[in-house]
Amino acid sequence: MKRWFVFYFLSLLSAVPENLSYGMDDLSTVVLLRVHEPRENAFSMLVPKGWQTAGGIFRVDPTAQGGPSQSIAAKLDFAIMKDQQGTVMARWLPDMLYFDAGMSPAGQMGLFPPGSNYAGMTVYPKMTAIQFIDQIVIPYAHPQATGLKITEQRNLPGLALRIQQRAQAAIPGMTFQYNVAILGITYWESGIQFEEKLFAIIEDWGQLGSGMWGNKDTFLMRAPIGKLSATEPLFSLIRDSVIINRQWLSGELRGQMQRIQTVREVQKSIQQIEQDIVEHRRKTNAEIHNDMFLTLTSQEEYVNPFTNEVETGSNQWQHRWVNPAGEVIYTNDETYDPRIDANLNRSDFQRTPVRKRFE
Repeated sequence: MKRWFVFYFLSLLSAVPENLSYGMDDLSTVVLLRVHEPRENAFSMLVPKGWQTAGGIFRVDPTAQGGPSQSIAAKLDFAIMKDQQGTVMARWLPDMLYFDAGMSPAGQMGLFPPGSNYAGMTVYPKMTAIQFIDQIVIPYAHPQATGLKITEQRNLPGLALRIQQRAQAAIPGMTFQYNVAILGITYWESGIQFEEKLFAIIEDWGQLGSGMWGNKDTFLMRAPIGKLSATEPLFSLIRDSVIINRQWLSGELRGQMQRIQTVREVQKSIQQIEQDIVEHRRKTNAEIHNDMFLTLTSQEEYVNPFTNEVETGSNQWQHRWVNPAGEVIYTNDETYDPRIDANLNRSDFQRTPVRKRFE
């Protein structure tokens, strides 16, 4: 069955005025700069000035993995960090495929015990999203964590149903089932106590997959304990600013077509995705992600005065400014005007009004 994977996120740009704060200590004004995914230029996004990034797109060698299943699509392991230690951090973890051997006669005979390899997939019984976060994601992301406590477990059946409906519309006859959840935790790492939210979607391939299942859109965000809620609007801004490189996406889909030899199905997917890119621009292939952040954070829609396009942003500040380069400033200061800020040395910023609602 053909699948496509869309990826996001960055590597870091230009200068910033000294009299503004770009960390998490003061969010009265935030300057975000557009940067690009460093390894394949797969996407660009806005990142707070002075923050660091790590990782990006990577490819799995099927000869090293023991099979081709993980090599069909590009993977993403990417983090945005306030500092080198990641004391405030958002991280996107790779989509991986797993195999439930209980769905196959050979597995039922005990030939593929948990932890073994099946065509490049690790053998695990199918998990819920909460089980996957607890058993797979946390040990992978935080191998040095101690004193871990679960503070929140939240299933999102409504979001799971919407994802399934979209998948069925894109691939009629598919049998995928979805489970979606958020897990909140606290833990100690490198002498700092953190609080963290982790989000995951589990995709069960059902009868067509004969035991295949995997995680999608696995994401975490953390901050020192007591400070996470203040960071969530900023992480939402970052997520919603993603622009996928259309040329990269088309090339990625064609590469997947060659690797799995399903020409008609992949070509149809390419054409559909390209139509969606034209029609929905930045929101193409991001509806699931947008739903995730709408669940987690408050947002607003603004009209870009340069392009007249509707852009999704935060409602946590009173004023929003943009310039033709796509740089954005948020502020609660009624008197602040970036056009006369000598440190910015830019006179082309304009306010972005809130999109008018239908009456």
